[in-house]
Amino acid sequence: MSKGKVLDLSKPKIMAIVNLTPDSFFQGSRVSSINALDRMRKYLEDGADILDLGAYSTRPGATEISPQEELDRLGPVLERAVKEWPEVWFSVDTFRASVAKEACSMGARIINDVSGGTLDPDMFSVVADAQVAYVLMHMRGDPNTMVNKANYVQVTEEVIEELNQQIQRAKQAGIRELIIDPGFGFAKTIEQNYTLIGDLDAFHLWGFPILVGVSRKSMIYKALEITPEEALPATAALHMILLQKGSSILRVHDPKEASQVLKMREWIQ
Repeated sequence: MSKGKVLDLSKPKIMAIVNLTPDSFFQGSRVSSINALDRMRKYLEDGADILDLGAYSTRPGATEISPQEELDRLGPVLERAVKEWPEVWFSVDTFRASVAKEACSMGARIINDVSGGTLDPDMFSVVADAQVAYVLMHMRGDPNTMVNKANYVQVTEEVIEELNQQIQRAKQAGIRELIIDPGFGFAKTIEQNYTLIGDLDAFHLWGFPILVGVSRKSMIYKALEITPEEALPATAALHMILLQKGSSILRVHDPKEASQVLKMREWIQ
């Protein structure tokens, strides 16, 4: 119930990415603690409904940092942001229960866990105790090993099966507000990512909202042989397809353009 409030997903929402890291794959998404609030203010003006703060880069080969360093990057910015915009839904992108616990105490309403609870056994109990929403994403391994684990026979069936195991664990732990993320780019090849997009209807079987994160990812820029900086038009095209397939949250680097996609989608009867 997210501290007494449930995220209204009767219409799709935009989650803007706020990377408090020096090494995220898209340089344009990186912010420092000095300019973070200015960036978040712009994102809100551009149409973001949710701000997703991450202080640990999960790109393949990213530098590992301690939970304390992650909190040192995250905490001061989150505290200032919650004070500045108390009604905004703040999400924290972390797979560490200790970081999630502190973030919830600071006012985070969503924990966005790329591991879906597989990397920290305490995550589900922390989220359940805090009564916040939980994005349960599919990933195999960890950010450093996932590239070697995309060995599926039937990718959609296996991703659904592995998600289902974690969903049942999360429900048993007492998590009430689940959001499902297929995990595009995490332990999937380019081809497997597009298979999952084609099969996205299958992910509605649990009745939970679906969050999708494809913004400027390698599944786009490598497929088109361009750079992440050139990948915005193709990102927008995929966003429209994902909305047509019933996605409830778009996790994006560019909320202004994503808002335009949402408005175009509303014109389609």
